[in-house]
Amino acid sequence: MPPLRVAIVGLGTVGTGVAKILLDQSELVARRAGRSIELCRAVVRNLAKQRDIALPEGAITDNVQSVIDDESIDVAVQLIGGITPAREIMLNLLGAGKDVVTANKALLCEHGDELFDRARQAGRTIAFEAAVGGGIPIVASLGQSMAANQITSIEAILNGTSNFILTEMLGKNRSYDEVLREAQELGYAEADPSMDVNGTDAAQKLVLLVRLAFGTKVSLAEFLCQGIDSLELADLRFARELGYTAKLLAVAKLRDGQLEMHVQPTLLHHDRPLTKVDGPFNMVAVDGDAVGRTWYAGPGAGQMPTASAVVADVIDTAIGRTALTFSRLDLWSDRPPVPLQPAHEMTRRYYLRFNVEDRPHVLADIADVLGRQEISIASVIQHEAPEIDVPGGKAEAIVPLVIMTHRTSEGRLRAADEQLAQLKSLRAQWVRMPVAD
Repeated sequence: MPPLRVAIVGLGTVGTGVAKILLDQSELVARRAGRSIELCRAVVRNLAKQRDIALPEGAITDNVQSVIDDESIDVAVQLIGGITPAREIMLNLLGAGKDVVTANKALLCEHGDELFDRARQAGRTIAFEAAVGGGIPIVASLGQSMAANQITSIEAILNGTSNFILTEMLGKNRSYDEVLREAQELGYAEADPSMDVNGTDAAQKLVLLVRLAFGTKVSLAEFLCQGIDSLELADLRFARELGYTAKLLAVAKLRDGQLEMHVQPTLLHHDRPLTKVDGPFNMVAVDGDAVGRTWYAGPGAGQMPTASAVVADVIDTAIGRTALTFSRLDLWSDRPPVPLQPAHEMTRRYYLRFNVEDRPHVLADIADVLGRQEISIASVIQHEAPEIDVPGGKAEAIVPLVIMTHRTSEGRLRAADEQLAQLKSLRAQWVRMPVAD
């Protein structure tokens, strides 16, 4: 067979990793693909930038149109992040008859319908294993390996930056701000880390998994999304004291014909496998009605793990497997959606931490508010505060008060929030985390 001619659009960290595999492992890749794969073009933003890779002569360019116009190029590895100009570039690549491999989860989350429709109209394919979970083969697992199952539940750690921060905070007794700076220095977090720490990155990935597993289109605005940026080291310590570990957990579960869906810092009991995933690693737990529970774990980001997934998609495209699965699998097709469970109806146990004045009746006031919303208290932790003498008497200390509730609804807690805000003994903001079943 003739060589498969490939262009990389976006030679950043991941793009460089893809080029290294294609060039350094060319014989292995050719054996796996059944044909040689030729890297013939690499589109960059800055031609003058020094790169630690020797590309074929004449391959590097800053003109993406040269890839679009070159009829000899079979596959475009589109690794430009964000929405603009990535959307326009991908539409043009598909329209020009290129199959596309991408790692851009934000683009697929926002414009997946349009892009998949364009690919089908053009008789082309889109492969996106690297868009979720880095080197973990979760897209292929959901789309192909578990095809005999109705997926009933997904619980996942999908953001390595947040997981690294939580691991380092608790394991090494460090503050959130200190660990975030280290994550940026190590390359785990961007200069602007907001999408990682506020939950958006994990939520975008969950949207893609939900589309694969349940055939349901969900926008980010339709489900609860909270990050780790409001947590303190004290919360992680209290969780450990209670027998739990805090993780940024992405969840999608079928419950009575509705889909419970959320991304939130969540307490998991220490014996759960998800709590054993530390540092910048990811894990996805998937329940199928036939197979039961399965786990997929590994590096969720980074140059070579993500490049590994990208090159695997290129090989599948070379073999023709992508063309078969793309046209036949239930990807981005029109079928009745599974309705989302309204957030206020979700029922779970909760961890609550308040900063309160250390004086009489404070716990009684909080318990009264919770009781009026029929929220039952399971346990309370309040460590003794040292008494400080000041002229005229004792200083009024501010102390953390931790409450674990029995199962209740998100709606009842939201109603309690409004009444708790009226208590003068509480200091804003209090922390609330669900507890996983």
